[in-house]
Amino acid sequence: MFSGIVDAMAQVIKIDQDQSNKHFTLRNPYPEQMGIDQSIAHNGVCLTVVRNEGDNYIVTAMQETLNRSNLGVIKEGDWVNLERAMVLGDRLDGHIVQGHVDQTARCIEVKETDGCCSYRFEYDHTPDMLERGYFCVDKGSVCINGVSLTVCDPDVKADKGFVSVCIIPYTYENTNFKDIQVGTIVNLEFDIIGKYFARMKQLYK
Repeated sequence: MFSGIVDAMAQVIKIDQDQSNKHFTLRNPYPEQMGIDQSIAHNGVCLTVVRNEGDNYIVTAMQETLNRSNLGVIKEGDWVNLERAMVLGDRLDGHIVQGHVDQTARCIEVKETDGCCSYRFEYDHTPDMLERGYFCVDKGSVCINGVSLTVCDPDVKADKGFVSVCIIPYTYENTNFKDIQVGTIVNLEFDIIGKYFARMKQLYK
């Protein structure tokens, strides 16, 4: 379980293909704290640490994860946002994030407004996805690349959904949002509470 509050970034050092899986070697920003079997969110994707190698650590993503997230398209040298699992009793500074990415989105606009950066994203949308709770509501929460953000101007048109978010300078400097430009693919995790309500509506209609 996570909160969408990024606490570090890590650079991808090496990517190895193993049948349909990919093994990612990353520089370890928590050298004294990361153990085998620990769950870490990478761009919002919960992955298990399988090995430590000096200053680096290794995680593995299966095909389903690669298909649903941008881990399938990141390259060696890219930076990913990291968040360690929540500790029971800590403050929930963001919102409830599972680390189970629902789908990807594409950045279609980046602009600076009054000292902050605004981003607009589009994502594939179908009636079936709406029934499963894959949508955004104004002033609700969404997790983008592992960052808990407030939704602005959500919209749905034909087969596309749209969502905008604003980033304060601190978030810009301390996450990989500074690398996002028009065309960049990001990970989306929709609000779990909305997904539960959508499911209940289907079960009891």
